[in-house]
Amino acid sequence: MRVTLPPELQETAMLRREMIETVLGRIWASPRINEDFAAICATGGRFSGTASEKAAVELLAKRLAEAAGTPVRREAIPYRGWTRHGAGVTDARGREHPAHALGRSPSTPEGGLEAPLLDLGRGTPEQIAEAGEKVRGAILLVRHEYMIGTGHVHRRKKYETARAAGAAGFLIACNEPGMLPVTGSAGDGEPGNIPCLGLSYETGAALAAQSGSRIRLHVAGEFEAREAENLFATIPGREPELVVLSAHIDGHDLACSAIDNATGLACVLAAMEAIRDLVPGLRRGVQAAMFNIEEWALLGSAAHLRNLPSGERDKLVLNVNLDSLAGAEGLTALTSGAPGVADFIAGALAPTGLSIGTYAPFMGNSDHANFIRHGIPAFRLCAGFDAPQSNMRFLLTPADTPEKVAPHQLKLAASVAALLVLAGCAAETLPPRFGAETVRRITGG
Repeated sequence: MRVTLPPELQETAMLRREMIETVLGRIWASPRINEDFAAICATGGRFSGTASEKAAVELLAKRLAEAAGTPVRREAIPYRGWTRHGAGVTDARGREHPAHALGRSPSTPEGGLEAPLLDLGRGTPEQIAEAGEKVRGAILLVRHEYMIGTGHVHRRKKYETARAAGAAGFLIACNEPGMLPVTGSAGDGEPGNIPCLGLSYETGAALAAQSGSRIRLHVAGEFEAREAENLFATIPGREPELVVLSAHIDGHDLACSAIDNATGLACVLAAMEAIRDLVPGLRRGVQAAMFNIEEWALLGSAAHLRNLPSGERDKLVLNVNLDSLAGAEGLTALTSGAPGVADFIAGALAPTGLSIGTYAPFMGNSDHANFIRHGIPAFRLCAGFDAPQSNMRFLLTPADTPEKVAPHQLKLAASVAALLVLAGCAAETLPPRFGAETVRRITGG
């Protein structure tokens, strides 16, 4: 499709030609993005509240200050932390199966939880509703899905539907063979939550053969009050408005969370380093935001935006959120159908000859969703949309490891992110903010 730039972007594009060449040259000529990616992965899975997550925060605080050339602000976020102490499943024949408690699962009573198993296949909300009273008091078995694609039903949606229908427990089996347990978070640690565990594809298949029989779950975990830290570095422009370039710090402890989201963090650092001396001459500034506790229902960005004084929040005019940016060829922007966002993206990239895909239906699967909920135009950049055979299929499994990411994928993602931020800082106009009615229409709630 041929893109016709609106007049204000035509002028901006002409002014940015030299900037574009400078930024792309810096990203592609430097080895630093690959070094940063390796260093972030080396801190481990960065599960919230662990030494790995704390080490990553310290590493990133130092590197972000260097990359942006400005001091880093740390924002403490209190939250209800959780430590995993073990989990397992005993089938109807007494055989023990390995399992991995989903984040913030309540513990089972001493001796475990015994109930009939109900296999609901994919386990969509419609399938759960159709099962009716069979769900009440049962342990539901559902399937994980390829996370970045059309029609994906999020694990949390399945869990919440099962809990509301009266299920006693929740099991989710990986959709990818290879003895790979799947992880993620579910619930919020409050009363009324039900024990929830992730299984491998093979364990799911073995248990499905016993649907209708009684099985036993064991989950042990401990809740406690904790604090996590968000990190911010701001480069002012000529006017007070800011474009926010964000990525999440935390991950999961089955592997080193390489794709999700060391890729996004490394790209934030590369983009900020490439544009830092250009932004002060542009209309708007840029704020790099590294949010924490994202894997637990986007807690870090939710608290940040909720606690900002309205005058400060009003300065935030666009969010470019980087989450799982490499591990497949091609990039897609999840725009949530926010007015003007898809046109902005196409117009911003047109002068370079680059283009990326866009997907309009709301996917509240990363920190951009909280900006949308505050009426701030936002989108998530990700790799591998509707590419279920790509390495993105290993998200939330022990196979989310560094070798799944090609260096050129990282550099292309950082280039696109930097160009979009640069366009946001330079453009005369941006996609408009929107009110509560549009927020409800976009999010469906």
